[in-house]
Amino acid sequence: MEVSHTIINLIIFVLAIYVGYHVVWTVTPALHTPLMAVTNAVSAIIIVGAMLAASLTDGLIGQVAGTVAVALAAVNVFGGFLVTQRMLEMFKKKEPKAKQGDKE
Repeated sequence: MEVSHTIINLIIFVLAIYVGYHVVWTVTPALHTPLMAVTNAVSAIIIVGAMLAASLTDGLIGQVAGTVAVALAAVNVFGGFLVTQRMLEMFKKKEPKAKQGDKE
């Protein structure tokens, strides 16, 4: 008896979600910024692959799917950079406020 490739792919997808969830939630807060940087790099690679897939496909459905993949990956990259920038700003030292009685 042969198992359908769709079922196998669905099982792999569900297991990847489960493992990814547990891996991300066990990361210490100090490693979130480097993790976001790596995620942005992976998404950039996905953009290149999606552009290749969209350009090399003959069918309209494949070209539309590739274009949507490029758009979603681009949103992911830019959003990731914004989140990383905000996280890095949280680690900057804040300048102490000058006392009101001090004259400069």
